[in-house]
Amino acid sequence: MSFIVFLGIGALAGFMAGLFGIGGGVIIVPLLALTFEALGFPSSVIVHMATGTSLATIAITSLSSANAHFKRESVRFDCLKLLLPGLVFGAMLGVVIGGQLSGAIMSMLLSIFFLLVATKLLFSPSIARGHEALPSRPGMLGAGGVIGALSALFGVGGGTLSVPFLEWRGVPMRSAVGTSSACGVPIAIIGALTAIVVGWSHAGLPPWATGYVYWPAFIGIVLMSAWTARFGARAAHFLPERWLKRAFAALLIVMALKFLIS
Repeated sequence: MSFIVFLGIGALAGFMAGLFGIGGGVIIVPLLALTFEALGFPSSVIVHMATGTSLATIAITSLSSANAHFKRESVRFDCLKLLLPGLVFGAMLGVVIGGQLSGAIMSMLLSIFFLLVATKLLFSPSIARGHEALPSRPGMLGAGGVIGALSALFGVGGGTLSVPFLEWRGVPMRSAVGTSSACGVPIAIIGALTAIVVGWSHAGLPPWATGYVYWPAFIGIVLMSAWTARFGARAAHFLPERWLKRAFAALLIVMALKFLIS
């Protein structure tokens, strides 16, 4: 029965990944945490396993989503190249820091962050768009570090941060979504590998777990998410941009409230 639940989480997360460029983590992490709790996993590893497993699945989901956006020429490789070094280093740092924080603190920080991002998307005025709006190389490197660290810390992939950042810096919403899908690939791969290493010798890990990655959940989610991500990416190119922004903000608000009361 639990494997069917993992399949359902994967189907929903994959579609959201393609639609919003979020990697699906904002769906996967809270649902996995609830499922792991129901399965009786030790409370000391539930949140960390949810984030680590989420990152492992996002590595696959982001590849599918990024490929779909690439075919529609909505990936900005100039942005990706400048962000990449920071994304890699930040992802490693974020998982290491997360290993030192309690689940309650992580939930509170994530809920506050989601609300701030949603507010920015809903109420910020429009800005001029174009290549000139991008920061300098050091600025993009620093932005990549922050995006990678916070994304890996909370197991949400890169889109939660990179979409509003790129849109704020003048990248059209659809290109921001496509580029964030590509950003999610290095964040997820490096983050998942680090989660395996950091959690390798943790006491209380359930069977079928390697570090903070729980493989039955990984398999179930990947089987569905990699398939449904392409449908989300197609939907993103048909929705009006203003509604795409509002829907993305609404999703963040829902997840913020979920983490706040969990």
